[in-house]
Amino acid sequence: MKTKIWIALLALYIVWGSTYLAIRFAVETIPPFLHAGLRFLISGLILVLWRRAAGDDMPTRVQWKSVAIIGTLLLLGGNGLVSFAEQRIPSGVAALIVGTVPLWLVLIEALRPRGVKPTALSLIGLAVGFIGIYLLVGPSELTGGLHFDTIGTIAVIVASFLWSLGSIYSRSADVPKSALMTTGAEMLAGSVPIFLVSLALGEWRTFNLAQVSTQSWLGLIYLITFGSMIGFVAYIWLLQNAPLSLVATYAYVNPLVAVLLGAWLANEALTPRVLAAAGIIVGSVVFINWARQVKVKTEPLQSASSGE
Repeated sequence: MKTKIWIALLALYIVWGSTYLAIRFAVETIPPFLHAGLRFLISGLILVLWRRAAGDDMPTRVQWKSVAIIGTLLLLGGNGLVSFAEQRIPSGVAALIVGTVPLWLVLIEALRPRGVKPTALSLIGLAVGFIGIYLLVGPSELTGGLHFDTIGTIAVIVASFLWSLGSIYSRSADVPKSALMTTGAEMLAGSVPIFLVSLALGEWRTFNLAQVSTQSWLGLIYLITFGSMIGFVAYIWLLQNAPLSLVATYAYVNPLVAVLLGAWLANEALTPRVLAAAGIIVGSVVFINWARQVKVKTEPLQSASSGE
């Protein structure tokens, strides 16, 4: 079992870490929201048909409403905005900013009614993480002269926030029992608002099939087969068969894989500032997850002490 877990974990590290570069290649000649809509429509259809044939129940009307909200927040708000941003900023930088999702989760959870308040250690990790973001995308005078597109940078920050919001909502939402059916339904439902945004932005009018490069087609095919299918299947399997603390390490590794692949295959800048920001951001996420484990371990002890 340990061998299977590590194979699945390595697949998750490499596949999800490489999707940022695949998105960059795909959106070179395919409009970003159109590309995202096609990706999730095809992936969602495959997953839903597969799980239905395997005997899983289709979502109820209420469940379709839930997965539509989740799909809109995660796939339109999260992935769609990242695809849009990668026309403007390096894929590695986008991955580093998306890597701050655990920081947003802590912040949103703390602010929502009856949410879990962060510990002092979590607040320290939160502050350090946002310092890392500022070092990465702050004023060029402070960060060494390398400047990132403002609109693209803001788009990824908003994408990270919306992905976190959707993740928190999904915890209490009424969704199908089958995790893979839920994932497929979210992709199907999420593709609808993505296509609507694509239509509103005029992407369909300017899109020319003949001008799509081989590299963009390969990027889209990779995202459908590896990113949406193999990556999600590995993730769902790991959630059922591996410790959650081990599965969560993908959040540390994916941004680093994306940064290195972007520098290697797309000649993206790998400056000391980017490396320093990467270390700070990833380190803050590790610290926050460690703080959560400390809280979980100490709470039973505190409860026992108060009961004596």
